[in-house]
Amino acid sequence: MEKIAFQLKNRKEQVSIPSNLGFGQIFTDHVFEMDYDSGKGWYNPQIKPLDRLSLHPATMFIHYGQAVFEGLKAFRTRDENVVIFRPDRHLQRLNNSSRRLCIPEIDVDFVLSALKELVWLEREWIPTKKGESLYIRPFIFGSDPVLGVRPSASYKLIILLSPVGAYYPEGFKPVKILATDEYVRAVRKGIGECKTPGNYAASLYASEFAKRQGFTQVLWMDGVEQKYIEEVGTMNIFIRFNNEIATPKLTGGILPGITRDSVLQILKDWEMEVTERLIPMDEVVSEFKKGNVLEIFGTGTAAIISMVGLLKYKDIEMKFDSAQPDNLAAKLFDEITSIQYGHSEDKYNWLTHVTKKEVEVA
Repeated sequence: MEKIAFQLKNRKEQVSIPSNLGFGQIFTDHVFEMDYDSGKGWYNPQIKPLDRLSLHPATMFIHYGQAVFEGLKAFRTRDENVVIFRPDRHLQRLNNSSRRLCIPEIDVDFVLSALKELVWLEREWIPTKKGESLYIRPFIFGSDPVLGVRPSASYKLIILLSPVGAYYPEGFKPVKILATDEYVRAVRKGIGECKTPGNYAASLYASEFAKRQGFTQVLWMDGVEQKYIEEVGTMNIFIRFNNEIATPKLTGGILPGITRDSVLQILKDWEMEVTERLIPMDEVVSEFKKGNVLEIFGTGTAAIISMVGLLKYKDIEMKFDSAQPDNLAAKLFDEITSIQYGHSEDKYNWLTHVTKKEVEVA
């Protein structure tokens, strides 16, 4: 792989981070960029000032959706270290999405080194308030200027950074979820397990329908039988029954969440009964009526853990008390964020430390 070239912006003044960050609205000064050509492989890695893209109107991903992306976070710990949460797993998942969409895989070690270099360069952009972080968005798209349904022969990888505020600025609050079998997001053996723009486009109509009724997100059912729960738009789902904690197993229609995997490891370490299986919605409703569903929560990079205060399915409303003293969602949120911000020991080796230049400079 080539050495990384640097084109650095001349900063005339210190970085100023707004007090009200929101999510994905502000971006740092630089990006990492790399190109792919079928005859060269990945080449031209560089860190350069953020700028607009210049694309031919026939650029293939615009018309045929050949694109993948990831979302992960960097944090500033209480002792002022800079860390990234499980970046290797995120880049491996990026490769998994790429394989399914006929996009060439990246060298995970090289891109991780480049990511660390970029985060170190932009470390002043990492906010320090509780719940804040630096969101990292790597994405790849097919860049051939051709109208024709086939895999592109050229691609571009970009890593974009955005300082983001706490997902729940007013505190850890429960969300309202609408479960529906009226719409389908993805099907098994399709691209449901990939982080690709088309999956999110497929969710928009039902999500807007849910929001108009006062719900935060949609809980999707499987696309074949429309019988089993799968995932929420931006998070995997967990059901805490009386005698087990269950999450839908990975069938090919569900994104294999990194936070989901983290929660599974923690629950097993806590010696709790946790299973990955098919979960019929009828079972959730039946067990709720019996008093056997204690809580429901979601897991994802953006919010980490989201308590579900209300789950509605058809004319059935399942309400949950977020103030219960043994609330598992709150404990998991505290456990993971304590690791991310350096308040607890990183016994799972989930944090990648960013302390110095990691790659050769051209």
